[in-house]
Parts: sequence; C-alpha cells; structure tokens
Amino acid sequence: MIKAIALDDEPLALEILQNLCVEIEYIDLQKVFTKSEEAFKYLKKYPVDLLFLDINMPSISGLDFYKKLPHKTMVIFTTAYSEFAVEGFTLSATDYLLKPISFSRFQQAAEKALQQWKTQNQNLEQHYLFIRADYSLIKILFSDILYIEGLDDYLKIHIQNQKTVVARMTLKVLLEKLPSPEFVRVHRSFIVPVSKIEKIRNKIIYLNDKEIPVSASYETDFFALLNDKG
Repeated sequence: MIKAIALDDEPLALEILQNLCVEIEYIDLQKVFTKSEEAFKYLKKYPVDLLFLDINMPSISGLDFYKKLPHKTMVIFTTAYSEFAVEGFTLSATDYLLKPISFSRFQQAAEKALQQWKTQNQNLEQHYLFIRADYSLIKILFSDILYIEGLDDYLKIHIQNQKTVVARMTLKVLLEKLPSPEFVRVHRSFIVPVSKIEKIRNKIIYLNDKEIPVSASYETDFFALLNDKG
C-alpha cells in the first residue's frame, strides 16, 4: 500500500480527494490537513510515500512547502491554476491535477505513483545477500563485492575492506543470487561486478590491483554486455 496524506486549505477539496482515494485500492490516505504547519510536523515524524498537495494556499505555496520537506516523497500537485504546472514538473512531481479532478484523471495519476513507488522499492528491495560460511550466516552488500573466485565446490568472495569469505557453493549457484547484469561471469573461475572494472586490455580485466582473464567461452556475452552499457 502507498501511504499518503493530503494538504489543501479547502476542506471540500480534501473531501473530494478522500472519496477518490477510497476508489483506489493501493492508496492508503492516512490523514488530511488544512494547515501546512500541522502537515509538516506530521511528515517529520511519520514519513509517507505520497503527498497530495494544493499549490495555491494562503500561508505557503505548495511548491515552497514541497521544497522544505525533510524526506524524499512523491508528490501529486492539485490546483485550479494551470500556470503552475511547469514549475510543478521541474520539482520532479509525479503528476499535476487540475481542479475539478475527474476520477479517470485521478486514476491515471495514481497509476503513475504506483509505478514510481514500485521502481523505488525494487531498487531498495535487495542490495545484499546472506552467505553461509564459518558456521554463520554472513551478510554481504553487493556494492562491497570486488570479485568472486571459484575453486571446484568452494568459492572465495573478495570483499572491499573486509576478510575474504570462503563458502561451499558453486559459481553457477551464486550467480543466480546476484543482480544481473551488474554481476557477470567472465571465466569458469571468476565472476566480476561490472561497476568495479577499471580497464580491460588484451582480454584481461583490471580491478583493485587484480588481473582477471576473460575466457573464450564467456568472451562474446561479456563484451556484448559492455557494448550495451557503452
């Protein structure tokens, strides 16, 4: 569920928003506010995913209110004045709704918010994995992995500023747990994170003072991936 609040100095406008949100199953409109100070205090204590925000308010414009927010929040601006639209979008607004708001237009804005929310959560969802080694489960951040070396049924995960983790696992099994295409197999004995590659010369990858060969069986896919990123 997308957690949301609404701020508008007109109670009738808030009532309309509440009725619209009831029809959208994935939006949980938790509170509504007519006073910007109260909304701001609430947001400092209880961050939400989405803010429905009127632009033309007496104490502070919705645009200025949004610029002051302490947390990154999706915003759908609502106003009766179309001239504010351009500035609203320069603030990376999810959408901009012109009053009176029709249900079909509101539904369209809600869909945009849902897609944005899903993307954000996917990015945050998994940035690590747990590996069983030394009779423990060890948490390893993807961003800390320098390269992975396979030795038959064992592998070594070389980690930035940490002790190398030795685990009983094959490279094939581990590769399935790693995000693609960020990690790529370049040799029967090596997986590398593309972001850590410093240079490649004569089919040798240089990263963190280590030289890793690109073998013939993985060469085509590896260079095709680099070309896509180029």
